[in-house]
Amino acid sequence: MPLEIATSYRARTKGLLGRDRVNGAILLSPANSVHTLRMRIPIDVAYLDRDLRVIAVRTMPSGRLGVPRLRARHVVEAEAGAMAGWGVQVGVRVEVVAEGRPEVRRVPRPA
Repeated sequence: MPLEIATSYRARTKGLLGRDRVNGAILLSPANSVHTLRMRIPIDVAYLDRDLRVIAVRTMPSGRLGVPRLRARHVVEAEAGAMAGWGVQVGVRVEVVAEGRPEVRRVPRPA
């Protein structure tokens, strides 16, 4: 899936604000919380630890303040319902791969 990466303060602050639709996802780094104030659409939020392992996934309607996750170092935002469709859930490790265009892939849990 297409992945936008926001590492500057300005890019992280803007996030998905002002968008009516999301093509893929946006990775905010560093980040441990988000809000949906002034957002036009509900979003899925995956909180990732320093190893890019998912520690929480939430769907947030617009106009909300997310609870900061102390262990989170990165946040992935996408349209509501996208995370379930991609199989993103607690315990899954996300891998960011640059092959022409960055994308997020699920990394299976070790056996």
